[in-house]
Amino acid sequence: MRSRTFALTAVTSAACGAALLGPAAMPATAGVPVPDTPPDTRVGPAPGGLADARVGADLTVSADLPVSAEELLAEVRSCRQISRGKYRTDANRSKATVPVCGTSDAVFWKADMDIDCDGRKTKACNTKSDPYFQPQTAFQTSRGKPLDSARLPFVVVPAPGRIWDYRKSGLTGGSVVAVIHKGQVRYAVIGDTGPAGIIGEGSYALAEALSIDPHPTTGGAPSGVTYIAFKDSRVSPIESRAEAESRGEALARVFIGR
Repeated sequence: MRSRTFALTAVTSAACGAALLGPAAMPATAGVPVPDTPPDTRVGPAPGGLADARVGADLTVSADLPVSAEELLAEVRSCRQISRGKYRTDANRSKATVPVCGTSDAVFWKADMDIDCDGRKTKACNTKSDPYFQPQTAFQTSRGKPLDSARLPFVVVPAPGRIWDYRKSGLTGGSVVAVIHKGQVRYAVIGDTGPAGIIGEGSYALAEALSIDPHPTTGGAPSGVTYIAFKDSRVSPIESRAEAESRGEALARVFIGR
């Protein structure tokens, strides 16, 4: 795995409203999307009075709403460290600051995002765009080919070492990971491994999906990225983006207890 180059280029939260039925008057905007906010954004009951209330209105919020960044982050506020030490976020950082934390269902870490452009050679990922480009990934497609980092959202985990061995935490190639950045949630798979002492890396496609600059040498996010990897989960075939999204949403619902 290449030494990673980092640039200080950074990139809804949502809250599910309560389902309320009854004769009491409620605010008209409770649990309803705000027109001028992104589609994923929801607001809860208005904090003001009961003016313009709809008596007996059906304010049920669908249980089918996607799991929000806020809901996921609420589950990882505290850290039960499972790594034997901490990781650096870049090769040129001397201080290790990032622990790997664990719950009964997942492991997580909060770091930056450097861009992995390794794997299949494409217009976006090649030796010209990335001087550290390598034409392979630690895990391959169902046809035995390198993953396409420009098309498949995937996360890079540190190679097994003295700090932490992802395999002992129920993770492998194809394990599902929820990645959160600035209120956005995207689901990816574990697709590659990196240096044993560094953490915080995702594929070109993952960065792009999170509105992070995906350029392999000048892109990335300096901080504020949360990675939640679900134990004993696996997408097959690993290259199925749709399957990762479907499995990820289902696993996230279980994780937050919805």
